[in-house]
Amino acid sequence: MKLDRKKILHVVNIYFVLPYFIGDQFKHFARKGYTLFAACSQSEYLPQFAHDNGFSYIETPVRRSISIGDDLRSIRNVYRYIRHNRIGIVEGHTPKGGLIAMVAAWLARVPIRIYFRHGLVYETSHGLKRSILMNVDRLTSALATKVVCVSPSVMTRSVEDHLCPRSKMTILSKGTCNGIDTQGKFNPENIDAQKLQAMRERWGLNENDWVLGYTGRLVRDKGIIELVRAFKKLKAQEPNDTEHPMKLLLVGMFEKRGVLPEDIHRTIVEDKDIVWTDFQNTDMEYFYAMMNVYVLPSYREGFPTGVLEAQSMGVPVVTTKCTGCIDAIVEWQTGLRTTIDADDVARQVARIHDEQLDKKWKTAARQWVVENFDEKIIWDEIEKLYH
Repeated sequence: MKLDRKKILHVVNIYFVLPYFIGDQFKHFARKGYTLFAACSQSEYLPQFAHDNGFSYIETPVRRSISIGDDLRSIRNVYRYIRHNRIGIVEGHTPKGGLIAMVAAWLARVPIRIYFRHGLVYETSHGLKRSILMNVDRLTSALATKVVCVSPSVMTRSVEDHLCPRSKMTILSKGTCNGIDTQGKFNPENIDAQKLQAMRERWGLNENDWVLGYTGRLVRDKGIIELVRAFKKLKAQEPNDTEHPMKLLLVGMFEKRGVLPEDIHRTIVEDKDIVWTDFQNTDMEYFYAMMNVYVLPSYREGFPTGVLEAQSMGVPVVTTKCTGCIDAIVEWQTGLRTTIDADDVARQVARIHDEQLDKKWKTAARQWVVENFDEKIIWDEIEKLYH
C-alpha cells in the first residue's frame, strides 16, 4: 500500500496538547494541500476543536503512566488508522504520545516519522524510574526518522545523555514546537477593552491590582509550591498597599500526578488574593492582559509556551535556569531568572514591581517573541521536515 506524504497524523496524550502545541498548524497546512489527522485520549473538547480546525481524529487511550494493556491497544489502533487512511507523515508529541506514534508508524512503514522531544521528563526522576524513562526516549528516538528538540538546552542535554545521534536532531529556528500567533491572538493591540473589563469583573480583579500570573498545570514540577510561598512573602512585605494590591492569578487545573501539598492546595482555593480559574479552553490572551508579570518557577521544561505567550502580550517573565526555561527570556531585557526557591522568586518579582520593569520591558518582551518565535517562522521550518 502506497502511503500519502500529504497526509499528516499528530499523536498526543491528551486534548490539551492539541491547541497548545499544534493549534493553527491544522488550518495552515490544510491550506497548503495537506490532510490532517490526530490521535489522543477521549475528551469532551475534541469534537468541536476538530470541527473548527478541519481535521479527522481517533480517540484512543494514551496514558502518561505505564499501562501496558492500553499502550498496546493504542499502538494497534494508531497502526490501523495509519494504514486505513494511508498516512505518510506521523508526528509524535510528549513521551507517551511519541512512543506510541513512533512504534505504530515504524510498523506501518511510514516514511516520515517525527518525534517532538518536548522536554526531558526523567530530569526530575531518580533510580530505576529515571533509567526506564531515558531508555523509552532512546527507543522512541531510534524509531523516528527525525527528532525535533524544542529548545537548545533540550538538545544539549539530549547529546550529553546519549538519547540519539546529534545528526538525527534538529531545532526549529530558536526553539518551540509551534511558535506563537504574535499578530493575531497574542497581540495586545487586538484586545477588546470591554471584554477585558468584563473578564476582570468575572474573576474579581481590578485594573489597579498588580498581578502575578501563571498558566498551566498546577503541579509540583511547575514550581507552584514555590510560587504560592513567594506570593505570601510578597504580601507580608507590603500589607498596606491599598492603591495597587498584589494578586496571584492561576489559570490551570490541579492534577493527581505531581499533586500539591494539602496546605498549598488549600491556600490556592481559599486565599482571597489568589484567583484560581481552573482549566480554561479559551481567551488565554485576556488572562495575560490582566498580568503585570508572568512567573514560572519550573523544575524542568522543554520550551515553556506560556512564557512566550506572555512576552508576546508585553508581559515580562520571572523563570528558572532549568532546561527549556533558560532559553525562553533575554535576562534584564524581557525578564529575570530565579533559582527554585520561594525567597528568590519573591526577590525577583519584587525587583520587577519596585523598579516598574513591567512597564520598561513591555516593548522588548514582545519584540523578542515577534522576531524569533512567530508561528509562521516555525511552520516554515516544520514544512522543511516533510520534504
